[in-house]
Amino acid sequence: MPHLLLANIHLLTHLIMAEASTMNKSSACLLLTTLIHLLSSASAYDFLSAGSSLSVEHSSDVLHSPNGTFTCGFHNISLNASTFSIWFSGSSERTVVWSANPLHPVYTWGSKVKLDADGSMVLKDYNGQIVWTNNVSASDAGHVQAQLLGTGNLIVKGRGGAILWQSFDSPTDTLLPTQSITAPTKLVSTHRLLVPGHYSFHFDDQYLLSLFDDEKDISFIYWPNPSRTIWEKLRVPFNSTTSGAVDTWGHFLGSDNATFTAADWGPGILRRLTLDYDGNLRLYSLNKEDRKWSVTWMAFPQLCKVRGLCGENGICVYTPVPACACAPGFEVIDPSDRSKGCRPKSNVTCDVQEVKFTRLPHTDFFGSDMSAHHFVSLDSCKNICLHDCNCKGFAYWEGTGDCYPKSVLLSGVTLHNLGSTGTMYIKIPKGIEVLEASIPQSQPFGPKYAPDCSATNKYFIAGFLDMLNRDQSGQKYLYFYGFLSAIFLAELMFVLLGWFILRRERRELRGVWPAESGYEMITNHFRRYTYRELVSATRKFKDELGRGASGIVYKGVLEDNRAVAVKKLAEINQSEEEFQHELNVISRIYHMNLVRVWGFCSDGPHRILVSEYFENGSLDKILFGRQSPEILLGWKQRFNIALGVARGLAYLHHECSEWVIHCDVKPENILLDENLVPKIADFGLAKLLNRGGSNINVSKIQGTRGYLAPEWVSSLPITAKVDVYSFGVVLLELLKGARFLDMANNEDEEAEMVLGRISRMVREKLMLDDHEQSWITGFIDARLNGQFNDLQARTMMRLAVSCLEEDRDRRPTMENAAQILLLADDVGNANVMLRAS
Repeated sequence: MPHLLLANIHLLTHLIMAEASTMNKSSACLLLTTLIHLLSSASAYDFLSAGSSLSVEHSSDVLHSPNGTFTCGFHNISLNASTFSIWFSGSSERTVVWSANPLHPVYTWGSKVKLDADGSMVLKDYNGQIVWTNNVSASDAGHVQAQLLGTGNLIVKGRGGAILWQSFDSPTDTLLPTQSITAPTKLVSTHRLLVPGHYSFHFDDQYLLSLFDDEKDISFIYWPNPSRTIWEKLRVPFNSTTSGAVDTWGHFLGSDNATFTAADWGPGILRRLTLDYDGNLRLYSLNKEDRKWSVTWMAFPQLCKVRGLCGENGICVYTPVPACACAPGFEVIDPSDRSKGCRPKSNVTCDVQEVKFTRLPHTDFFGSDMSAHHFVSLDSCKNICLHDCNCKGFAYWEGTGDCYPKSVLLSGVTLHNLGSTGTMYIKIPKGIEVLEASIPQSQPFGPKYAPDCSATNKYFIAGFLDMLNRDQSGQKYLYFYGFLSAIFLAELMFVLLGWFILRRERRELRGVWPAESGYEMITNHFRRYTYRELVSATRKFKDELGRGASGIVYKGVLEDNRAVAVKKLAEINQSEEEFQHELNVISRIYHMNLVRVWGFCSDGPHRILVSEYFENGSLDKILFGRQSPEILLGWKQRFNIALGVARGLAYLHHECSEWVIHCDVKPENILLDENLVPKIADFGLAKLLNRGGSNINVSKIQGTRGYLAPEWVSSLPITAKVDVYSFGVVLLELLKGARFLDMANNEDEEAEMVLGRISRMVREKLMLDDHEQSWITGFIDARLNGQFNDLQARTMMRLAVSCLEEDRDRRPTMENAAQILLLADDVGNANVMLRAS
């Protein structure tokens, strides 16, 4: 079949050449482009039949998926070496997602992969040596074919389409959407130098998905945090089934309740979940415009916390990109591979008289604790380590007196975040002099560190100066030049001192520094602002946007000309630790229907949140026509707002790493962007509850009169169903286009009575036959002039009535509500298309 198509293309080529004189230049280019595309398609295969093979010499010997997303064939990793792989066809740089032989490449001449009649697929090197096989040998395979599916799964199928083998069952370092990781499978990092990586992702012995650092004869779990209990990790151990997969929307769910979501959550995006060579598990999304990958989720926003990243005796620093340095008294083993760590310049003996401790501030070596001692002095901690020959050093927390002697100096990291690290003291021989300039420290605003390949006796991080080997002949001039420099510096200091104070105030207190393309999406959207910055941004809080029980909102403009909403919180009586915890949760929440929180301020008594600003303001101002009477929300816009709010609340209730209840869903807290897409605001002010928190006591009623669920005033435990009730009220107001309180028969009718009466009336009307439902037109906002989708309107009414049930157990979940509206949207759109056709 490809040969017949090639013959036709050759004939078309001759015709083009014959008619070239009558064509203009653009037409000829268009035809040639089409011809090239046809030629590449003609030379590729849709499937590989029994007895056929793919050759390494011919770049056209490849399999294409039916949708053109993936290609399978030989991938050249160097001039003379290739792997049999699957890759994305449309990325700017070839991105391999699976390889049959990642660590054993074949020669780029004479090698081939062949499909035999028994279903076995065999990869042979140029000399006939078998490098890889799928280990299939079916006695009655029938009509065998190999095919690359649109999901990126390479399958070998036999009689009746039965799958004899599939690449999804043997992943390398990447999972594709809908591809499951199970108990027998795992992801293994692939080193850039084609040596086995020492990181893996698979189920542990309790059937919990974990990241492992495989060191020699032992494996260490480093994600999720091994110091936390299973219940703190919100995991479910010993599940009867073991599986986990990323769906097509960018949400990962494991059988152990491991879950995370892409920052660009939504359909129609190409994604991959890859365990990179640095040990970080990252979810990538492909940009359609520039065809480049960006990181939309990662297990470790702080890359230096990946276990063993810099090897033994190595310390990870932020400069601002993560880089590796050696601890004082150590030197790099292999400058080309930093993960091999550092070796001591001279051996440390067990003689107490021959060793000393070097102080490394803001530094820790995670794990490898020999013991734990609490409420001890620094001297006591030193003595514990000093008299133990196996102790290489110890971490000490000044404030609490915690002491952790270390048997191995592994997973070193230096951070300046308060509470993240203590002070590390390591043993070195007394004969080694350690200057302060040689102690590794994170320098986020300094020059980037780079390997110094020209000097063998220096630290392989060039930014660290090894002062020991400096030429001593010029020391006599140091005092003279130092005296002159001191006079100049004294004058300069007065000028710089003020600048440094202001600069320090403006520094972003981040624990993450962008390490690669894609980090900006996660690291730049949440930072700490000083109160002075926000005073300047809001022009001393002059432009007020609105106010409520939780605080006052002002409009501000940041230094990068970004318009923001600045909310001064009122009555925040939490401790700094509790406030920081809530901020930590907020920083990880991202959804297209939630207002993005850019950062916060916690200076003295000031508690301020900085979030997105929208010119259209809140839903109440447009829906009720109080401020924007010129804008009338059409039916499609109203339905999309209902669907968007449902999706946002469903994300808060069911998909966040910590369960979040909004507690104050109302039109004032639903903002609209320039396309009238709804964004739920103030979710960060909600009470954070643990999963299964039905017994949680809420100290006081939270919310707005009229939108409060009955359980708020009946002293029942508060659950996510309070948001469902409020959502039902919002649905009625979207349908009616007016405040439900405006529907009261008289001024004395209470809000609960109005809602109960309207809910009963709608329920009774919906129970009537279809031909008696002309009342719907009278119930819907008269400003729409009857222009609405009847099916969608009924769906919203039924959903509103069920959300307003007094018995919370009879109310749907927000996940169910979103699914109901989504189904109505699909059916409604289909009906519109049928009527149009």
